[in-house]
Amino acid sequence: MSAMVWIILAGALATYLARIGGHLVLSRFERIHPRVEAGLNAVPAAVLTTLVAPVATTGGPVEWAALVVAGLVALRGSLSAMFLAGAVVLIVLRNLV
Repeated sequence: MSAMVWIILAGALATYLARIGGHLVLSRFERIHPRVEAGLNAVPAAVLTTLVAPVATTGGPVEWAALVVAGLVALRGSLSAMFLAGAVVLIVLRNLV
């Protein structure tokens, strides 16, 4: 097999072990401390921020328009609708501009 396949497999295994490891550690506790639970609940927002911040600071008008549309849809719609709206605006504007 090529080195690329081994790298992909190793990355998949590392990701799987990290996810299952966290689950196994937390499953040993009868009750999770509220601060730990609050920290775990904040992870999705932190990940989203790491995806949005670089685009917001280095992107151009097309990317900013997609972020604005996604933000507006997020106020009323679901996560899927927000993602779809942002992706559609980004694709359409990149093909037009």
